[in-house]
Amino acid sequence: MRYVTVTALSHPGLVREHNEDSLVAGPWTLCGTVTETPQTLVFPPGSPLVVAVADGIGGQPGGEVASALVVRQLALAGTELDDEEALREALKDCNGAVYAAADRDPGLTAMGTTVAGVVVLAEELLVFNVGDSRVLDATGDGPPRRASVDDSPPLAPGQRTTSMVTQALGGGLRLTPVVPHVASRPLAVGGRYLVCSDGLTDPVPEEAVGELLAAHEEDGRAVFELWKAAVEAGGPDNITLALVGVAE
Repeated sequence: MRYVTVTALSHPGLVREHNEDSLVAGPWTLCGTVTETPQTLVFPPGSPLVVAVADGIGGQPGGEVASALVVRQLALAGTELDDEEALREALKDCNGAVYAAADRDPGLTAMGTTVAGVVVLAEELLVFNVGDSRVLDATGDGPPRRASVDDSPPLAPGQRTTSMVTQALGGGLRLTPVVPHVASRPLAVGGRYLVCSDGLTDPVPEEAVGELLAAHEEDGRAVFELWKAAVEAGGPDNITLALVGVAE
């Protein structure tokens, strides 16, 4: 019988005063909390399973409110996310919900969040994102392959990362439509997918992420070592990651 494991961790890092990241795995959400020990959940096959990380936009009010709102809405919609179009509409609804919440509270004006994740279906995997949180496909040998599409401006020569995003859920003074990135790929036994905020991929290059994943086949250890690498690199931002495995 095929089953899915999700091993997750969320931490504010060493610089930020609090955690504006949120995470969803099926009906379970983790919002603005602190964990240093990876937590593993096991899900049977069947209904669509959504796993996503939302990274509240720093420097603007209510980042943690926006990210929590989005993962909770995705958790509620989870079993209905059975194809690409349903997923696109759900992300557009999340965008509208963030703006609506900001309109109700002037203290949350311009709050926003990125989001990235996967929906595990019976025979395929839907990969999605809005913003610069990422999904990496670490299935098989070789370096991980980026499955998401960064919504970021072009990098200058020699520049590896940027904190700017070209679209997000919310983040403006008035409702701005989004065009979510959504793609499908076959679901394979042995599949391994990393969903993370840029608090991991900014301080830790993807090559190093791949080396750590390759060195640690046990998902709990891999997640801990990835978090440790981000902290040892200065932990400049909130660090949230979920490692999704497909086993039989």
